[in-house]
Amino acid sequence: MIGDLVIAGCSRRKAPGTGLLPAMELYTGGIAPELNARFAGHPHARSRIRFLSAAYGLVGADDLIAAYDQCLTRDRAEGLRRIVNGQLSRDFTANGVPRRVLLILEPDYLVLLADLLALPERPALHWISDPRGWPQAAAVLDEWRWP
Repeated sequence: MIGDLVIAGCSRRKAPGTGLLPAMELYTGGIAPELNARFAGHPHARSRIRFLSAAYGLVGADDLIAAYDQCLTRDRAEGLRRIVNGQLSRDFTANGVPRRVLLILEPDYLVLLADLLALPERPALHWISDPRGWPQAAAVLDEWRWP
């Protein structure tokens, strides 16, 4: 197991415009603005941040994506679960299984991560259910000595 990983839920609020933007800049609600501010000059930390998108599944902080209007319903979550599991499997194969994962997302997003929870070598998980829970998230990141 290596390093740490942050997985945050996407946001309904998005930057205006029709072009492609890095996920962390596209999302303007939830925890994204705080993550973007804290890690603006830290490419290694940004490489360890993912968002769960109701449209795209798991996306990296700097993955270029287009704005969308998709809510995460139960049916949508069930449909995305296999996609997210595949994305996590590829991520873990390429980068190793993280030692710890900070989840900053609403309960509905946990459906997408059910397979992560079932891994025999699953990482230690710290879950913050409030997508605006920056003080708690910052405390965990400080404890982990993230920049």
